[in-house]
Amino acid sequence: MNGKYRNRGSALILAIFIIALLAAVVMGMLQINTEEIQVMRNQIYAADALTIAEAGLNDAFSEIRADSSWNAGFTDKAFNGGSYTVTVGGVSPSLTITSSGISSQGFVGRVEAEVTVGTSSPHIIRIDSLRFNNN
Repeated sequence: MNGKYRNRGSALILAIFIIALLAAVVMGMLQINTEEIQVMRNQIYAADALTIAEAGLNDAFSEIRADSSWNAGFTDKAFNGGSYTVTVGGVSPSLTITSSGISSQGFVGRVEAEVTVGTSSPHIIRIDSLRFNNN
């Protein structure tokens, strides 16, 4: 009769080990999924900031089309829950316009354009070079 009950404890230990192993695998997979979701959110927020910066650039283009001598820029102009700041450098007709957008989550996007402004009104703007997030 003693030999009959000898192996019962080893099955319990093996079952506990398998459950612990499966729990560790599931926790690892959940951690990976959580990190992927955060990376995706960061990418969306960064794209939002870049979109805000592009809006600032387009706003500056609008001002320059109306008045080729405009170089005042914008400081923290609200747009889509964030804001943008635009600086204009150079002398017309060759200008460098830099727009930095900040999303509502604090992400920053930057767009810089080197442009040539036409002489007739409304002033045509030719983009000679365009850089995104170039520090």
